[in-house]
Amino acid sequence: MGSLESGVSMKKDQNLGRVSSFSSSRIERSQKPRTRFPRFWLPKRLGYLQWICTIVVFSLFLVVFEAFLPGSVVERQEHAKGKWEFGGFGDLSYLKEIVGFEFGEGLRVKPSRVLAKLQKESRERNVSSWFERGVRFGYRKPQIALVFADLEVDRYQILMATVGAALVEIGYAIEVLSLKDGPSRPVWRRMDVPVTIIQPNDHPGLFVDWLNYDGILVNSLEAKVFLSGLAQEPFKPLPVIWTIHEKPLASHVTHFSLNGKAEITNNWKKSFSRASVVVFPDYALPMIYSPFDAGNYHVVPGAPTEACEADSLVLSEESTLRNNIGIRHEDLTIAVVGSQFSYKGMWLDHALVLRALTPLLTEFSSETNASSRLKIFVLAGDKNSNYTVAVEAISNSLRYPKDVIKNVGGDELEDDILRLASIVVYASLLEEESFPNILAKSMCFGKLVITPNLRMIQKYVDDRVNGYLFPKDDLNALTMIVSEVVSANQLSPLARNVALIGKQTGRNLLVSEAVEGYASLLEGILVFPSEVAPPKSVAEIPSKNKREWLWIIFKNISSSARRNRTSLSSISLDQIQDHENNGGIEKTDAVPAGDEAFVYSIWEEEKEIQTINMRKKREEEELKDRSDQPRGTWEDVYRNAKRVDRLKNDLHERGDGEIERTGQPLCIYEPYYGDGTWPFLHMTSLYRGIALGTRGRRPAVDDFDASSRLPLLSDSYYRDILGEFGAFFAVAYRIDRVHKNSWIGFQSWRLTARKAALSKTAEQSLVDAIQARKHEDALYFWMRMDSDLRNPLKQDFWSFCDAVNAGNCRSAFSDSFKKMYGIKHDEDALPPMPVDEGTWSTMHSWALSTRSFQEFVMFSRMFVDAMDAQMYDEHHRTGHCCLSLYKDKHCYSRVLELLINVWAYHSARKMVYVDPESGSMQEQHSLKSRRGQMWVKWFSFATLKSMDEDLAEEADSDHPKRWLWPLTGEVVWDGVLEKERNLRHQQREKRKKESRAKTERIKRRNHQKVIGKYVKPLPEEKEKGNTGGATAGR
Repeated sequence: MGSLESGVSMKKDQNLGRVSSFSSSRIERSQKPRTRFPRFWLPKRLGYLQWICTIVVFSLFLVVFEAFLPGSVVERQEHAKGKWEFGGFGDLSYLKEIVGFEFGEGLRVKPSRVLAKLQKESRERNVSSWFERGVRFGYRKPQIALVFADLEVDRYQILMATVGAALVEIGYAIEVLSLKDGPSRPVWRRMDVPVTIIQPNDHPGLFVDWLNYDGILVNSLEAKVFLSGLAQEPFKPLPVIWTIHEKPLASHVTHFSLNGKAEITNNWKKSFSRASVVVFPDYALPMIYSPFDAGNYHVVPGAPTEACEADSLVLSEESTLRNNIGIRHEDLTIAVVGSQFSYKGMWLDHALVLRALTPLLTEFSSETNASSRLKIFVLAGDKNSNYTVAVEAISNSLRYPKDVIKNVGGDELEDDILRLASIVVYASLLEEESFPNILAKSMCFGKLVITPNLRMIQKYVDDRVNGYLFPKDDLNALTMIVSEVVSANQLSPLARNVALIGKQTGRNLLVSEAVEGYASLLEGILVFPSEVAPPKSVAEIPSKNKREWLWIIFKNISSSARRNRTSLSSISLDQIQDHENNGGIEKTDAVPAGDEAFVYSIWEEEKEIQTINMRKKREEEELKDRSDQPRGTWEDVYRNAKRVDRLKNDLHERGDGEIERTGQPLCIYEPYYGDGTWPFLHMTSLYRGIALGTRGRRPAVDDFDASSRLPLLSDSYYRDILGEFGAFFAVAYRIDRVHKNSWIGFQSWRLTARKAALSKTAEQSLVDAIQARKHEDALYFWMRMDSDLRNPLKQDFWSFCDAVNAGNCRSAFSDSFKKMYGIKHDEDALPPMPVDEGTWSTMHSWALSTRSFQEFVMFSRMFVDAMDAQMYDEHHRTGHCCLSLYKDKHCYSRVLELLINVWAYHSARKMVYVDPESGSMQEQHSLKSRRGQMWVKWFSFATLKSMDEDLAEEADSDHPKRWLWPLTGEVVWDGVLEKERNLRHQQREKRKKESRAKTERIKRRNHQKVIGKYVKPLPEEKEKGNTGGATAGR
């Protein structure tokens, strides 16, 4: 596994991730070299007699081992001075020197290195940010999305509510997204957190604009459906943290592998690899999910899982449980628990703990039916292991009565036994990296816990305050503790008080670790734009947010509304797999399980028919090539070829959208990149999509590929750095071939996601204004700068531009204009953009006349070329850009987004805002208020056309250096037109010359002389000949 390392090889149980001690011992013994002597004497199969002999030998070994312990049970009972005065165990550290005796040292789990890697990357980003000397403005808070499958009250809701409250305190803004509504929705509203319920559909992740968030926290396996949308462009770069607490998927993986459904397993692997970090609450779950590990596993200890499970189990009937298990109310029940990991010395730990509990036999020996008053349950192994045999052997060797000790394996009765137990003894001496889950659950049940003083346990358990601790190398202390807490065959009042305090501790265990763990992850994984205010450090989280889980905000929700997430996850996993089996994204009819064989036979028959048809078609083609085909003359071939060329354009079948757009005054283009944008694109004739990437183009839709029209966009570097602005160059390049309307518009797909796109009313209002020429040659826009989410403070034009471009927008504009117009460096070249009551356009959502659009593209090509000449070398080499604090592949896009405003304002065009809902229009920055502020001379068509021709003439002279301008559109000037005319004249003269040469060849062709001449006879001679023939016949 990429993110976890273990000291020994382990075999995971399919439910808990435990490792059978006997299985691991056999594996280790099998790795040692074997001699031929045992192979010679041992038979191939062990009989029942040999198995019984093995158990007897093992029991004798335990008896011998007990004899070497300091004192035996009998001796201590005979020489006891009082009821609990026995010989001590002494120091057990010498047992480590005996081969095979290990006290929790056979397994070592190392924590994940993901956080350290993220922190290193964060430090490198900070260093590079300082090197670039960018400015952070902090106009808005970082946005975090908390994604749930539903809003039922469960461990995820409590965990994320606690973590979310802490994140809000240090400067984050959070929003909740869920597939289903639930009782938790009012809780989030009381926390002033917006909640969005996504309408159910096949893939809900596709209907969310994830670019609105700086980070995403996905919770539970059920929320896996959201990752399908996050795995598509343009959402792939977003950081995603996936929190998983469930275990049922492990058994599903085994089922899929056995049934040959590798595609489902691969689908899960893709989901796990899509997450930036997969977070687990303990170190056992990463081992269970090791088949899906992509090196992004991380453990954040702490979750209210045990407390939630304890609350749900307390509701069940206790008397029914006692009858099922066989425990009476007056019985003293002790649960001996251990680590969720298994190791070679686990049975030895259990034997020593049971040895320390033997004095209880004296306490209950004076009572009648003593064996029924004391119950000890050893929770170890699993239901398929043979650990019960080992426990019975230990019990017999320690002379426990038959019905006192019982081994329970697996999770079936674990919770019930913990709930009915009076004392829980933690018997594992394994040093773990997190607090044991079973110990936390016992504390949440309100049980008295007795545990060794392990490093991770004594951090949260105070001796004789909320539990009891004993030295792990001295089991005398365990015996003394048991003598204190048991009084009159039941717990003493002091022990009950300690258990009550432990319950409160268990319900709020590891809160600080969880809150700080998630905050540290976000701190290391998130990259904030320059307009985002950085959050406070993890150390500044208030202590009140790390003291306890937010149980109080969920207290008014009835317990019946709280569901068991484990059973719920099992059901939802089955539903997910059924959905994937039925075709994933495609909607197909469900097939009953009983008809699988029938469907498979139909599929086999269809496949065989297709194979036969393909073979027959191939044979017919081969026979057709071998047979003689009738061919016409060369004149017929030439005539047919010309006919095909002439009818080539006439055979083009236009789609319905293209036909409907014919005659419309306006066509609005929607640039997009990736499959994730498809749900936000329109399908009406007023709109047409522009695919910036060939792979993400919508099928069976009248979209066109931008890279096929403009080869520059085939380069991923310029496609990313220009963003949606590259679509303008693609449309403007030989515009008559793709756009035939008098007006042209553009709209970002993100407006549809924000519900800010043009409504039907606004569309009709815009078309009517264009047809009536209400505002003449104006710029219509419908996304206001003061409504942009990046501008909550409603800053002016240049302040907003600086905020989203690391404070370097003004300098970038000024330097580009100086290079573009050849202005001296000591002069001011920043066009003024006044601060008045008007607003500006953002997010590429505007409409222009086609002629004005071509003029704007002419200006934009020169501006982009000037800016690229200054920034390309550094950005292409290092990835750093002065317009961003960190490495940014979309460097130019935010400046180009606002360029339309500068051109429209200074070219004296009206700027009209269109309300996207009502369609009402309002002119911004009237022409009268602009007088004396516009740079009309620099933005006039004559100036721009003259500059364009100069650049075209320079490009036509085979300019050797790297130059962006010729690659962004057409290169046209008078010299080019003259060259084209000369080329056409030369081609025409060449064709005429070839025609004359052909005629001359025909004339000079040698003709064969006539061999003889046929003379037609006269009619009289022909009649005489006929008459003579008739007479001779008579």
